[in-house]
Amino acid sequence: MSSKAYAAWMTAGFDLWMLGAEAGSVMMLRTARIAAGGSAGAAEAELMVTEKIRAAIELQTRLMSGTLGVTALGATQGTLKHYRRKVAANNRRLSRPVDDRRT
Repeated sequence: MSSKAYAAWMTAGFDLWMLGAEAGSVMMLRTARIAAGGSAGAAEAELMVTEKIRAAIELQTRLMSGTLGVTALGATQGTLKHYRRKVAANNRRLSRPVDDRRT
């Protein structure tokens, strides 16, 4: 493996590690919101399931259409980018205060 390819896989490994750390933060925020109960907790539980299904379908569509990447590294990078974008959006949304009147 060339040093350039090795560096690309190392970057992908770091991105995977970051995805795990970011997802842990989202899991903590979601757990707190669901545990608080009320309409916001119920809405969050439903949204969580919906988002997971939607994200998986979007990724499968990209994989089958060839837009995810044609190499193992490209597919790995595309998958990580896809899920890190979703996790970052959830982190931003869940970090805002809850207005129980809106849900």
